[in-house]
Formats: sequence, C-alpha cells, structure tokens
Amino acid sequence: MNYSFCVNIEKKQRVDMYLSALFWELSRSYIQKLIDTGCVTVNGQVVKKNLKLDQRDEISILEVISSTEILPENIPLDIIYEDENICVINKSPGINVHPTPGIEWKKGTMVNALLYHCRDALPVISGEQRPGIVHRLDKDTSGVIVTAKNDMYMREIAEKIKKREVKKYYIAVVSWVLTQEKFTISSDIWRHPTDRVKMTIKSPINPKHAITHGEVLGYIDETYSVIKIDLETGRTHQIRVHLASIGYPIIGDSVYGNPKVNKRAATLYQIHRQALHALEFHIDLYGKNQSFFAPLKSDMKSLLAGKVEIEKGL
Repeated sequence: MNYSFCVNIEKKQRVDMYLSALFWELSRSYIQKLIDTGCVTVNGQVVKKNLKLDQRDEISILEVISSTEILPENIPLDIIYEDENICVINKSPGINVHPTPGIEWKKGTMVNALLYHCRDALPVISGEQRPGIVHRLDKDTSGVIVTAKNDMYMREIAEKIKKREVKKYYIAVVSWVLTQEKFTISSDIWRHPTDRVKMTIKSPINPKHAITHGEVLGYIDETYSVIKIDLETGRTHQIRVHLASIGYPIIGDSVYGNPKVNKRAATLYQIHRQALHALEFHIDLYGKNQSFFAPLKSDMKSLLAGKVEIEKGL
C-alpha cells in the first residue's frame, strides 16, 4: 500500500508519534519499523523516527504486507445473500473485518473466514491485502457488509462507494432521551492529535468532512433513545464520534461512551459492546437497486424487544 499526503498540524510533532495518531490501528513499533527501513519519506527524504514534522510537510509511505500472512480459517459466516459475484454477510460483533498489519491479529477475521468460504480465491484492490473487502465495520459493530468475489465487482462496488452512490442505514441506541425527532450533524473529523485510539471533531489530523443524519425511532425505559442513522459520508468511527459530540454517545461504546451508562446497560441488558448495527445497504447492481437487510443480532434484538420494532425499509 502507498500513501502520500501533506501534514496538517498546529505545532511540530515527531514523525513516529504523528503517524501513530494518524494510523491508530497500527502499533507504534510497526510504524517505527517502517521508518527505520526507509519506507517513510518526508519531502522526498528518508528520515529518522525522531524527526520533527512541520505544517505542510509531504509524507510518503510504502507499506509492504505479505499476502502469505493471511490464511483461510473455517469460521462461520452469517450469509444474507450470495451469488457468483458478491457475498453479503450479517457480521457478528467482536470480529475484525480484516487483519491489521503490525500487530498479531492475523487470524480470526472476516477475511480469514471469506478466504476459507471462497476457497482462497478473492480479489484485492490497489494492492491492499484485504481480499474481497470494499467497505468495513468496526470490530464491535454488527450488521450488513458487502464483499466482492471477483475483480470486476470489487472495482465496481468500490467506485460506487467512493462516488457515494450507495445508501447505508444503521440502528444505534444512545444514552439519554433525545427529543429532537430528526437531526443532522456536519463537521470535520479524523484522527485525534494525541490519543491514537480516537477520532475527533476537535482539531483532527488531516480533517475530512463528515455528514450524519439521524431520526429517533423510540425510547427504551425512558432512558435511552433508538436512532436510525443515514450516513451521507463514511468516515472511520463517524457515527460514534458524531453522536458523542452532541452529548448522546452510543451505549456500550468503551471509547466514546459514558462509563457509568455502559456499566448499567451491561448489567440490565447484557450489552457488552457498542449498540450499533448496520441495518441496510442499498446499491445499484445488475441494472437494478439491490437492498440487503441484516436482522439485529441477539443482544440488540433483546434490548429493543417490545419497545421499538425494527423492520426492513424503515
């Protein structure tokens, strides 16, 4: 994988610390190894990890990942739809979509399961070793994810997502009672400047604009709000960050949520992850609109039971 971009910072920062915040899913040691082996250049020059970056410095990264590190595994998949071109899955919470370079998470992912299911024959795009994967969900987010089984549909789906020609709807359960029936959150978002685990809307590194639309569907025990999310953009952690930014974090979210609320929800409702589910995915394929619906997983289904009905086409 190749990356090239300009630095956007308010004050000087070490290159290894900056890249650790920017690529939060990579370990610091892995990033330092990339720098030490000459895979990182600043303004065209190979650098050391303690180099101090300035505003508008140009960084280029060559990240080399061996495809032999990703092996097929017999992991069950909840398949919603499958044909010769695509495989649509209702992802379970607690599983990574793809292995992450730099850390020992090369097993137990959806990619490993797909490689086994598709007999180790899946396409990659732009040299990235994420076979079949054209979009992703966070580890603890459940729901619909579309994967490609050949190069043509890998490119086609990726291009439609890039051009925002798909619609994705989510269900989230948030802390507190949100009385505004419909709302829109619009802000810049990207990596937190100091906390490598988080994304942020406040002084983000290399900000990207994000737009989230929400509609309140109902309430749980006059304490939590059930919200349908319509994503206009698709940034990392976008829903979680945006909802937390307006004071209504998703229950169970260990990064952006309220610890006391999370503890109570875990005790009362057995919710041990962020209550966020990708419900529907709409895309034009085969000359017509394809709609894929992923029923709620058991924990969220139990949470909403008898309070809010979630059906296809909400």
